[in-house]
Amino acid sequence: YPTLRSYVELLIDSPGFFVMFWNICKIVFPVLVGQLLICVPAAWGFARYDFRFKNILLLLYMALMLMPFQVTMVSNYLVLDRLKLLNTHMGIILPAVFSTFPVFIMYRFFKAVPAAIIEAAETDGAGELDIFIRIGLPMGAPGIISIIVLEFLEYWSVIEQPLIFLKDKSLWPLSLFMPDITSGRGGLYLAASVLMIIPSMLIFLFGQKYLEKGIRASGLKE
Repeated sequence: YPTLRSYVELLIDSPGFFVMFWNICKIVFPVLVGQLLICVPAAWGFARYDFRFKNILLLLYMALMLMPFQVTMVSNYLVLDRLKLLNTHMGIILPAVFSTFPVFIMYRFFKAVPAAIIEAAETDGAGELDIFIRIGLPMGAPGIISIIVLEFLEYWSVIEQPLIFLKDKSLWPLSLFMPDITSGRGGLYLAASVLMIIPSMLIFLFGQKYLEKGIRASGLKE
């Protein structure tokens, strides 16, 4: 029979659900902010300036982007252990902040900024920071939003990194709530699935148009 008992059990009788919800928020939003502060200026630097070994660094970025987490898992674990960041949320946030994928996406958008506009701004006396803020960021806004959407969807459902880097279950994010549900509790599993997918759906619907632009930009050849 149709019933909302599972939702009542999840939202009222399962305090662990809210702990994990808060944990995933403490992971996802710092990752997004960190990527915007680190990756967007890095992409602008690659697109705007010509320097030595630029092509080699771009090739290295793309190679790192193609590597799955399983390839770099051991090295990440050793580095985080050396930095005393294992069993902390920062152990997940810090590697994600320096992800190469946002740089790759934004590089394509910034590369498409017409040189005539930048030259006109320089003629008017605009500095590099002004050009980046007043021209680069507005023209790259679709790419920034597509990054936010893609990275939110990725880290909202992250599983492998928390399982490996977080030993204390009190630090686990919401993405590990459902795997922790015992068998025979299908109603609770379905309720958790519905509540977990709602934020992802809202973010996706909000940024769908910009996400399509980001996918097209990542597929363009120079």
